[in-house]
Amino acid sequence: MPSGDGWQGDVLRDLRGGAEQGAHGPGGQTYRASAPGPVQSRQAPDPAHGGGAPPQAGYPYQGQEQNAGHPGGWPQQAGYQEQRQKQQAPAARGPEPQPQSGPGARPVVDEGLADALRSKPRHGESFAARAARALRRTLSSSAASEVAEITRTAAVLQQPVTTGRQIAVTSIRGGSGKSTVAALLGTAYAHYRHDPVLFLEADPALGSLPQRLGAESLRWTTSDIADIVKPDMSLLDVTGYLVQLPNNAWLLPASQGQIGVMLDSRAYERAVVALRRYFGVMVIDCETLPTEVARVALAAAHGRVLTTPATPEGITSTFSVLQWMQGLPRHVIAGTVVVLTELVAHSGVDLDEAAQRLRSTGVSVQVLPYDRHLAAGGRVRTELLAQPTREAAARIAADVFQLSLAQKRH
Repeated sequence: MPSGDGWQGDVLRDLRGGAEQGAHGPGGQTYRASAPGPVQSRQAPDPAHGGGAPPQAGYPYQGQEQNAGHPGGWPQQAGYQEQRQKQQAPAARGPEPQPQSGPGARPVVDEGLADALRSKPRHGESFAARAARALRRTLSSSAASEVAEITRTAAVLQQPVTTGRQIAVTSIRGGSGKSTVAALLGTAYAHYRHDPVLFLEADPALGSLPQRLGAESLRWTTSDIADIVKPDMSLLDVTGYLVQLPNNAWLLPASQGQIGVMLDSRAYERAVVALRRYFGVMVIDCETLPTEVARVALAAAHGRVLTTPATPEGITSTFSVLQWMQGLPRHVIAGTVVVLTELVAHSGVDLDEAAQRLRSTGVSVQVLPYDRHLAAGGRVRTELLAQPTREAAARIAADVFQLSLAQKRH
């Protein structure tokens, strides 16, 4: 296969034997680091996530300060917020584009259920655990090592890209934390990077990504805009069809929470090829394997995340899948990160031994520890995550991003 910035479109054409080469738009498109600013959000910005003002486009993503503190949930260095606030000052812009008439907006959570489901979010770990950690940091030199680790992670996450990176997240069974991991990854990229980030949902079967991201209402879906986005559209035009999130991030859901909504692989392909040029990173929440859309998404992605519950059944099933993946082209398994998600506080499984066995197949393995805040469901609030969870999420994001940069045209 030839090399080039538009290699994903070539992969998708090759998967179909080149039958519809013209349907994917022009090849060789390069991600634009500078683009018009996004349209005004259709939902109120969340002060807890630092989303008080629409971010200004054209962020530089080289030479940024490295992050090393903990305000707002994610680690960051003093002066980083001031720099980002200056860059996120509203820019003067002309009249906003009016999206085509289409489906009406629907709430993510039914109004009759909203009150019943509303609860006070829990912190990811108990007060005693937080106090003990703070005491240990005070009495030891662990703070310096933490800062060094955060700096290394931030350096990886802030590497520049020439074409948008596609990170596909999938699983082999439900309940493995797939949408939770997708939400954590995209939120980490949106925090550390200055180019736009897109959450694309490719799981129309009542996917939970919009709820995890705190979206209030949905309108346009992946299938809806597959034939709407054109190569000559600006980022300003495109974001009119998306749900705006804090920190220059956007969401394109797969459905409006309705049973029976379908997303075929061809509509998915057209949507991804049309949108990839506008975003530095796309985090794709796929269906579970072995559905067709999930297979197509994994084949065309730069980085792949396979989530599995940290249980004997989950680890055994994942090992079997990885053995099957060893028969695929080498770059597929080499660009895969397996995330073992702890669903209970103490599972009794030897995760170190399990991770070592899974790594023998050629994948990278990370563990997402149990977190009370994540286990409760609902919107993910990074400031309420336990510190080990924040650190693990950043490591996973950096790991798969580094692998995605190493992926070349095969």
